[in-house]
Amino acid sequence: MELFSDAARKYRYYVLRDDWVVAGFDNSPDPRAIRLKHGKIGLQYAGELVPHLHLHNKTALVLTDDFSFPLFIEWLQMNLQP
Repeated sequence: MELFSDAARKYRYYVLRDDWVVAGFDNSPDPRAIRLKHGKIGLQYAGELVPHLHLHNKTALVLTDDFSFPLFIEWLQMNLQP
């Protein structure tokens, strides 16, 4: 899903297997992503959209570059077996 406004582009692309999150790309202001990017969460970073990837049912998090739907499809083709 992608949402567009005048101020920002927000996205969430998730791969689920039953109720398990295989991978989830988003740019939400996730506190873990903010802390990973800046080392702390301060007022200057509150609400910052940070591109990141959730893995292992959201127990692992990795910072990423901004992601688009075509990149998500490419990632699926390269990383998931049919």
